[in-house]
Amino acid sequence: MLAVLVAACANAQIKPTATYEYVERDSSLYFDFYKSANSSENYTVIFVFGGGFIGGNRDNEYYMPYYAKLVENNFNVVAIDYRLGLKGAKNISPINRKPLENAISMAAEDLITATKYLIDHEKELQIDSRKLITSGSSAGAITVLQADYELCNKTKIGQILPDDFHYAGVMSFAGAIYSKNGKVKYRKQAPAPTMLLHGTADRLVTYKQIKLFNVGFIGSSKIAPRFEKYGYPYYIVRYGDLGHEVAARMFDDFDKSMWFIDNYIVRGAKIKRDDFINDPTIEHHKFGSAKPSDLY
Repeated sequence: MLAVLVAACANAQIKPTATYEYVERDSSLYFDFYKSANSSENYTVIFVFGGGFIGGNRDNEYYMPYYAKLVENNFNVVAIDYRLGLKGAKNISPINRKPLENAISMAAEDLITATKYLIDHEKELQIDSRKLITSGSSAGAITVLQADYELCNKTKIGQILPDDFHYAGVMSFAGAIYSKNGKVKYRKQAPAPTMLLHGTADRLVTYKQIKLFNVGFIGSSKIAPRFEKYGYPYYIVRYGDLGHEVAARMFDDFDKSMWFIDNYIVRGAKIKRDDFINDPTIEHHKFGSAKPSDLY
């Protein structure tokens, strides 16, 4: 898979149309804007990179094939910076959870702030703010799920967006939600149609959940039943025996993303779909078996 991505990257030859500063925090945060020349539907994918909240960057060549493929398929792409709140953190655990909580909150706040910039500048950018789709890998997948969770619960972070705003869709490649209120609940508005891809053996971003009393890190296998219970549209793909490799499947599973967008977002179908894939030909990678103690 990595070799395929690298080879594809060499052929991608994509450069941003423009780069914008969307907020000043401790330092400036930017996003790269890739404008599709043929975006008749004018959907825009906001992409959030991975890196364990300790590293990564929006213009890493690893992601360029994904951006290029989206633009080729008539989507605008916005690739954002966000603050890396776990740099230097040690001994992250259910007991020492505050650093993780802060890092996720910071990243979600930055994504929501970037979203507000897009809404405020939609005429200048020639986009439609009603058609913003978020997509993220690993820490980025956590961020896109968390941002929608904060928005739908009208938390302090989510309140900076207009009351009637909602994302058109959310695509999570090995993500989870941090909840301080037990099970995942969307109290103020329904979540966006959501695609969840996750490996059942993921130990870095839990596929299941890690809970201590009412505080929990809730993985895809526990998010999907909540969507099912309340009738929210979702599409989960469970990869049997795979770990965190699934965080890197944006390109390999591009057809799944397009199917999700076409059916759930463009057509507005209220589908609840649960797929299990156990494919021994999918390559395992060393980082796939990583766990938090390997990073923090």
